[in-house]
Parts: sequence; C-alpha cells; structure tokens
Amino acid sequence: MTAVEERSAPTQTAADTPPGRRRLRLPGGLGAVPISLWILLFFILPFGLVVWYSFGYKPGIYETHANDILSLDRYGEAASPAFFAIFLRTLKIAVTGTVLCLLIAFPMAYWMAVKLAPKWRGIVLALVLIPYWTNFLVRTIGWQISLSPTGFVSKLLQWANLTDGPMHVLYTSAAVQLGVVYNYLPLMILPLYVALERLDPKLLEASRDLGGTAWDTLWRITAPLSAPGVTAGMLLVFVPLMGDYITPTVLGGASGSMVGQMVAAQFQSAQNWALGAAMAVLLMLAIFGTSAVVGGILKVAGRITTAMTSLKLPSKEPS
Repeated sequence: MTAVEERSAPTQTAADTPPGRRRLRLPGGLGAVPISLWILLFFILPFGLVVWYSFGYKPGIYETHANDILSLDRYGEAASPAFFAIFLRTLKIAVTGTVLCLLIAFPMAYWMAVKLAPKWRGIVLALVLIPYWTNFLVRTIGWQISLSPTGFVSKLLQWANLTDGPMHVLYTSAAVQLGVVYNYLPLMILPLYVALERLDPKLLEASRDLGGTAWDTLWRITAPLSAPGVTAGMLLVFVPLMGDYITPTVLGGASGSMVGQMVAAQFQSAQNWALGAAMAVLLMLAIFGTSAVVGGILKVAGRITTAMTSLKLPSKEPS
C-alpha cells in the first residue's frame, strides 16, 4: 500500500469495531460506590441505630432496651452535671493532646520531609509507623508499667536525684495526657509529612534570596502550604481522642476518666443501652460542633495567612 492509499484509507470507528473487541465504558460515578457503601454500612447505619436506641428505655433489670415507647427522656438523663463535668475534662484532654501532637509532629515532619536525605526517609517513616502498628491496648499497658511507682521511669528519676521518692503519676490526668499524645502522635505526623514533602524547595530558596528570615519563610510559605496537612492531622487526632476509653481506663483511674468510659459503662456494666446511646449521640454532636468551630477558626486563620503572604518580603539592600 502506498502512502497515498494509506492516507485515503478510512479510519475504523467504534461502530466498526467487532463486538468482542469494544471497550467497556463504566459510568463516571461508579468509582464512588465502594466508599459510599463503606460510609453507609460502617457510619450511617450504626449511627442511625444508636439514635434509634436513644429514643427507647430500659424495660427491666434483665433487659437492655425497648423502643415500643419513644421519648427524649434519656437525653435529659444523659445531660446531667456529672456528664458535663467529665465532658469538659475530656474536651480539655482532647484539645491539649491535639495541640501537643501538632507542636511535636510539625518539626519532626518538617525534618523528615525537608532536611532528611531521601534515602533515609523510608526508614524513619517506618520507625514512626511500627509502634503504631502494635496493639493499642498493649502500648497503653506498657505505659502503665512504665509509669507505676516501681517502674523504670520512677527508678530512673530517683537514681538521677530528680525525685525524693517513687513517682505517683499513674492514675492521674497527666498520665492520660501522656498516653494519648503517645498513641495518636503518628496520626499527626503522617498528614503533615505528606503535605511538607510536596513543598517545593525553590520556594524556600526564593524566600531566603529575597531577604526573608526563617520566621518569614515559616509563616508566609511553609505554614500556608502545610495547612491541609495540619487540618487533616488535627481531625485524625481530635475525633478518636474524644471517644477514647482504653487510655483513661488503663492510665487514668477515677481522676482521669473520660466520656468514652461513661458510654462504655452504660452498654457493658449497667446494660442500659438507651442511656448509653443518648450519651453517645450527645458526644458525637459535641465532636461535630467542636470540629466545626475549630474548622471555622482555621479557615479564618488561613485567610489571614493568605493575605499576609501577599505582602512582599523585604528585599536585600544593595551593598
């Protein structure tokens, strides 16, 4: 076939393609089906079931719940002064733990993503993840042993003459605070590392060339570009921390109790599923409300930071 015949030859269209060789085109929204099913089965339906139980009551001493008579009485019982006192303690521990995780994770993630050589990043990232892959309860019990008056931390402090006697930190709010920071720190490091790894080094060099100080570079370039990682990390830490009951049960005792323990006690010990469901709904609404408020604050802060980045960095004086 000559070149003229090749150019004049008709092109084969999709209609001329044999049926067995046609490409299968799937609907555009089919890729969202797995995540939609996941959210439906493991969030919407369980949450709806908990809300349904919260409208019921405990019919007898040997029964857990009944919904033949629907009312909001359980919410009145759940919204007790004791619940609000423990909720405020939980909120304080959660906010403090989230802020501490951010303060610890940001410089570590920055060092991993910017300063560390690429050949070592995988190893350091694995060192961050390996403890997180260990069983949550086992890690918490490890801190229980370490923080006990006869543990190695107490003995080390006594050996260094930093304390006069055994350390009594276990079964306090301080022990719970330490435990939650340790348990949830990797959830803050990972999104920050991903956000900072995408940071273009040329932007940092341009900031230095224009006379910007380290604080100018951090505030005007690094912070705005890492804002998505900060937001994701804060949500990943704050939301599960608010409902944590393993850490306060193992490390907190009576003085470090949290709302998650109250909810678990109603389902397990008291066998009052209606009251426990009402407490769980109030806790989830409080988490959503707090996350919305913090999200609004971060959005406003992001706009302020964006406005500040539009300002010109001070240029170097010609020598």
